[in-house]
Amino acid sequence: MHIFVIVGMPASGKNIARDYARAKGFPYFSTGDIVRQEVFRQGLTPDATTMARISDLLRGPDGQGVTRAALTRARATLSEFVFLEGMRSWGEIELIRAEAPVVVLAFLAPPHVRKARMLDRGRSDDSVQAFASRDAREIAYGASVPIALADEYVLNTGTPEAAWERMDAIITTHTRTPLYGGERAGLAPGG
Repeated sequence: MHIFVIVGMPASGKNIARDYARAKGFPYFSTGDIVRQEVFRQGLTPDATTMARISDLLRGPDGQGVTRAALTRARATLSEFVFLEGMRSWGEIELIRAEAPVVVLAFLAPPHVRKARMLDRGRSDDSVQAFASRDAREIAYGASVPIALADEYVLNTGTPEAAWERMDAIITTHTRTPLYGGERAGLAPGG
């Protein structure tokens, strides 16, 4: 199994990766989906506060619990290529790299673009009022490190079609050639 890990700040366009994977027949697992499933399983209201609380709970003491759940689902597919989304720390990347070769793909968009997208998508856990605190929480989880150390980038400030084309070029390259298996595996933040 080879894994494409999709990272990025909220509303940076990671759903393009989801749509791409589905269109190409690749399994796609998101930690956010796992959190939403747990919120609904418990019969809770999926607002920003509840989602943050359940996310923290599922992440567990080491911050990797929900990533382990996504990785378990990915392994069960027996697929050659799998997408995982929602990793927010370098430790989660290392956890996944211990299991399979990985390419970390970061979606980038500036805050004003992401905030406008949040308004447009209308998810129950999106809150423009909580935008800054959600960004702060993501950064506190460690999300900036996988973004900064990603193997590939999609600058997602234009059309969805342009982002899709960039993603297609990246995925095509990496499914034809060996994926990164560890040249960054020993790299620690600041290293």
